[in-house]
This record gives sequence, structure tokens and C-alpha cells, in this order.
Amino acid sequence: MNNRDRLQSIRKDKDFFVGIDSDGCVFDTMDLKQKEFFIPNGIKYFNLFAISREVRETWEFVNLHSDTRGTNRFPALVRVFELLGRRKDIREKGFELPDISSLEYWTEKESKLGNESLNEYIKNNADPFLSQVLEWSLAVNHDIATWLRGVSPFNYVKEALERISLVADSVVVSQTPAEALEKEWEEHGLSKFVKLIAGQEYGTKTEHIRYAATGRYAPENILMIGDAPGDLKAAKDNKACFFPVIPGKEAESWEILYKEALDRFLTNTYKGEYEAGLLRSFEMALPDQPIWEQL
Repeated sequence: MNNRDRLQSIRKDKDFFVGIDSDGCVFDTMDLKQKEFFIPNGIKYFNLFAISREVRETWEFVNLHSDTRGTNRFPALVRVFELLGRRKDIREKGFELPDISSLEYWTEKESKLGNESLNEYIKNNADPFLSQVLEWSLAVNHDIATWLRGVSPFNYVKEALERISLVADSVVVSQTPAEALEKEWEEHGLSKFVKLIAGQEYGTKTEHIRYAATGRYAPENILMIGDAPGDLKAAKDNKACFFPVIPGKEAESWEILYKEALDRFLTNTYKGEYEAGLLRSFEMALPDQPIWEQL
């Protein structure tokens, strides 16, 4: 059975469906993973030591503090290099950034953006930069698997997930590799609250919801919980509801979901003014322009 079939074969037991992102949403791991694993490996594998300060600032903006927060690692890497190429301070140093055209092409044509699909592509399209990208990505996964553990879910997550499991069919909808997701959710006893843990190998978040829920549940009975614009897009693409876990206010967001928003979702009073108010706060927290371009 392929991953699409696994999503489509989820048994429908309830009238409601909830998709749940993981990194930065359920677990306070997004900052940790980016700052301690993605960025240091990026500097090393792409030989960016001479501009490490600019790289860290740009990388954190792309992956943590902007409207591209939570994007799959490969398109995010494209965005990082694009912004680095626009920085005056890097141009003044005379630093030559790598040619990323092959990565741009692959990310545009491939829907299942993971290490396995990249490796298969490289076998038939040898490219030194893509090989570097794969080595970087594998190193990130290895280091996270080796070192990252013990990071607890945000407050009110467990209570909310337990309640969701009683009233809705739920699935993890994430662009993190499935193996890492399964480890985290098992470690903290959360996997029992969801029917499937879908990672990047299952396709995009939009595809996760489409195959698992669209056409099986009424659109107003589908809810995506996430902390990034990509989660909002996945909800909109499927005409579903969206609940934002606002960066910097994660525990507060989960408390609102547990005590208030979930009841509105279950009584079909969520869409409209209530959801719009939550979205305004969410969008204000994630700008689209880096501060160094505003100066």
C-alpha cells in the first residue's frame, strides 16, 4: 500500500476531521531544530562560514519569523539563498553564493519533497549541488535523531488532543520526515490520539487533507491546526477551517482551542467572524519582508 492509499483508507468513525501539524505547533522543537541542526549543518555543508552571521539571521527569518515559517526544508533552502543573494552586506564582501537553479527546478516539479525522492532524482540527473543538498538534509536528520529528545509538548496540547480524539478522526499533517514524527509522538504518548502520522513522504499538507478528508467530511467539519502559513494554505486549498497556533503564544493558543475554539468547531459556529479574528492575529505575527530590507 502506498502512502496515498494509507491516507485514503483511514477509517471514518466520526463526522469531524482534524489535521494537526507537529514541529512548532505541538512540540516546542521548531526553534531548536533550526538553530541547532539545520543552520549549523547548512553553514558546514554549503561552506558559508564567511557569512555565517548573515546566514543565521536570514535562515531564522525564513524558517521561524516570516510568512514562510514551516515550509518544507527544500523550498525553504531556495528562499534562504534567494534572500542571501539580495543582501547588500554579502555582495560587499564579494562572497559567491552557489548556483541553486537545479534545486529550484527540482522543488518546482516534485510534489513529494523528501530525501528519498531527491536521491532518486539525483540517480538520473547527476548534479553536484543537489548532492550537497542531500548530504546536508541527511546530516540534519541524523543529528536530530541522535541528539534531540525530551522536548515536551506545549501546555494544553495533551488535553486538547485527547478531547479531539473523542469527537473527531485526527491525523498528523506535517512536512517533517515520518520517522522523526513517530519517534516524538510515541515518546510523549500522543500517537494514541491520532489515526495516522503523515510526514513529508506522504506529499504536501494539502494532499494529506485532500486524500484523508475531502469528500468524506463536510468542509466545515474539517479543521487544520498549525503554526505556519503553509498550514493555513492546506486548509484553504481544501475549504476547511483553520486554527492558528501563534508563534510565541503557543500555550495560550492551545488553551483557547481546548477551552473555546473546539466547541465552536463542533457546533459549526467557528467559520466567519470568529475564525477571521484568529487569523488576523496570526498574520500579524509573521511578516513577509525581512527587517534588513525595511531599513
